[in-house]
Amino acid sequence: MDLSDDKKGELKMSFDALSGIRVLDLSRLLPGPYCSMMLGDLGAEIIKVEEPGRGDYIRYYLPKLKAESAFFLALNRNKRSMTLNLKSERGKKIFIDLVKNVDVVLESFRPGVMEKLGIGYKKLQKSNPKIIVCSISGYGQDGPYAEKAGHDINYLSIAGITGLTKTKDGKPVIPGIQIADIGGGMMAAYCILAAIIDREKTGKGQYIDISMTDAAMTWSTMYLGKYFADGKIPKPSSELLTGQFACYNIYKTKDGGYMSLGALEPQFWSAFCKAIGMEDMIPRQMDEGEKAEKLISEVKKVFLEHTKDEWIELLKDVDCCCEPVNSFDEMLSDPQIIHRKMICEIEHPKEGTIRQVNFPGKFSATPARVRLSPPALGQHTEEILKKLGETNKEIADLRKEKVI
Repeated sequence: MDLSDDKKGELKMSFDALSGIRVLDLSRLLPGPYCSMMLGDLGAEIIKVEEPGRGDYIRYYLPKLKAESAFFLALNRNKRSMTLNLKSERGKKIFIDLVKNVDVVLESFRPGVMEKLGIGYKKLQKSNPKIIVCSISGYGQDGPYAEKAGHDINYLSIAGITGLTKTKDGKPVIPGIQIADIGGGMMAAYCILAAIIDREKTGKGQYIDISMTDAAMTWSTMYLGKYFADGKIPKPSSELLTGQFACYNIYKTKDGGYMSLGALEPQFWSAFCKAIGMEDMIPRQMDEGEKAEKLISEVKKVFLEHTKDEWIELLKDVDCCCEPVNSFDEMLSDPQIIHRKMICEIEHPKEGTIRQVNFPGKFSATPARVRLSPPALGQHTEEILKKLGETNKEIADLRKEKVI
């Protein structure tokens, strides 16, 4: 179904933006699978190559719905799964045969693993000069940290993001989502598409090295620009968007909820102050230090006079950039989220109807589509091997030899 369908099951006639692009996805867990799901939503054919008997580790993460991991289901629609033992000579040969007829290989092993397996970029390039190989790793393929293990919290810390994300007392805060992981996946998708465009001009593929740390670091571009100018390390107590000012802050409501106030521009702050009947606060918008703390305290008291729902109603027609801090259940019922159709439903053979986060881009001619539900481990192995010319007997032999 079209991800932008108004009615469940109604298929809109459309072309797929990435129709004809084929991707072999060796990645696991979050960054790579997020990247390949985005490409798959836009029409690329994704073949998820998994280890026989085990597959992507995220398949076993709890909770499960009926049989499948909720995390796996969330990241692996629009993909086919085949199992292949890349440590076996026969498995490597099959992989090389697949590479001859695809556009992209995506992998997220530690640096050097592909070469050790005998399927590094140079080997793949000999089989297919147009191949684009994209590697996602924590710190990149080179440098003093290349071989180090790591997770999102480590990448963000090295990149300076954790050091920038602090409470007012200076304690670093762990973000609620995996910023470096998702950012690395997004950067990979972006760079893969750029390489595809370049190949259209040159006829040649290339290698892409994505570091999740590098990707995360670029997200602090604005603050780094300021640092390059004044040499001052950003601190929560001194930065415009980290709670220094009353006009840009989070406030608790009477019922324990929270409202986000983003009235940075004078017109928004003025509208807010008028709406709450405290016009005397208008000229105090950019008070600093103790004056700022006093103003924040006054605004806190005001927000505690009403519940979150009451504030939503009171300010619904006031142009002052004040919105509720939604929990997941509140977000899912938010009228803007509903209107933008950011949750879609797809059918799964074991799980029945499952909900998914929709593709965020809205295309006028080539909308994102769900063509395949998240696959069972090795679900499409025989189908893919038969396209390579393998017979039923040969496939049976491959199973006996634990190649697939």
